[in-house]
Amino acid sequence: MAGRRRARGSGVGVCCLLLALLSASLVACGGRPATDGARAQVQAVLDRRAAAVLAHDERAFAATGSPAGYGRLRAVPLAAWSYRVTAVHRADDTATADAELSYRLQGYDQAPVTAGRVLRLTRDGRGGWSVLSEGPAKKAGAQLWDQGTVTAVRGAHSLVLGVGHSAERLRGYAGLADRAVPAVSREWGTDWARRVVVLVPRSLNGMAALLASPASSYRGIAAVTTGETGGAAKAPADRVIVNPEAYGALGPVGRQVVLTHETTHVATRAHTNGATPLWLSEGYADWVGYRGTTRTPAQVAPELERAVADGQVPAALPTDEDFGFAGDANRLARAYEGGWMACRMIAERWGEERLEQFYRAVGGHGEREGSVEGALKSVLGTTLETFTADWRAYLATGLG
Repeated sequence: MAGRRRARGSGVGVCCLLLALLSASLVACGGRPATDGARAQVQAVLDRRAAAVLAHDERAFAATGSPAGYGRLRAVPLAAWSYRVTAVHRADDTATADAELSYRLQGYDQAPVTAGRVLRLTRDGRGGWSVLSEGPAKKAGAQLWDQGTVTAVRGAHSLVLGVGHSAERLRGYAGLADRAVPAVSREWGTDWARRVVVLVPRSLNGMAALLASPASSYRGIAAVTTGETGGAAKAPADRVIVNPEAYGALGPVGRQVVLTHETTHVATRAHTNGATPLWLSEGYADWVGYRGTTRTPAQVAPELERAVADGQVPAALPTDEDFGFAGDANRLARAYEGGWMACRMIAERWGEERLEQFYRAVGGHGEREGSVEGALKSVLGTTLETFTADWRAYLATGLG
């Protein structure tokens, strides 16, 4: 109570106390909370680190901390590389920083790829910070260089980046991708970048790490395509990610079909959205992939052929849930095969140009409800009920 009475009796004393506390705060942290000061310092060192990456300056990179990551990145053709620090967690002379990495591949990415990163830092002895290590944030996908030194091979229409594979082997991927790009353009048209980036990790586990998913989800999957969307007016930056174990088990035709399939996803990305059912996007990619091969429906759709032979013709087109990687492998195969047969039927009955128009019309609807029905009516002049009945009959005659 005595202290409270003195405060009431002397406004000067209160002001002096507040000024003293404020002055101590300013001296301790330069006018900012300590966390903000550390964040600014960490941002500065990461800015220098990013500049060194773009300038191919190994000495400047090493001056910001551990030089371990520089050699892994050296072969990657970068047009942009930057960090945005979002949080810093200090513990005496060490810190952990959460950051967003943004980068573009020279000649391939029109929009940046972004990735959550975690960096460990320590005091550098000069009042600043030094990077000890960098890796993917929790639940974020790894980057290819997190897994080892990247080898880069350029093709006529492709860039192949690999870890743990010889340049000769990566040139094989580039050759397949270079054949895939014009094949896709013949069917889809040329209103896309007509370039593809292929990532070849060392193993299935490496593929799963890039996708931030369990390896079991992709054990029998030869490749997937993933995209990072930029601004509304920018095209996505896509990556074809290969599972070298499943891909290596394929023959020459199968390998080409897979790369053409995935390249089709790259080409159609701007017209593929929530309005597009997976039976159409995957079926169309398979249709383009198998174009020019001599594979018969029975060879392309063996699981559906067995179902039809057993009198189990599907009652409806495949649902998105049927395409789950982690589910029944036979169900997944039938989903892909059913989508391919649907697109094959459209191409045969209405023509290849109508198939492309149908795909674009579905995506142009903007939302799932009514997208397929509207495109069936406007492009093919039919209804979903009639189309489904025709597809079921097509399966029975083509596979029975």
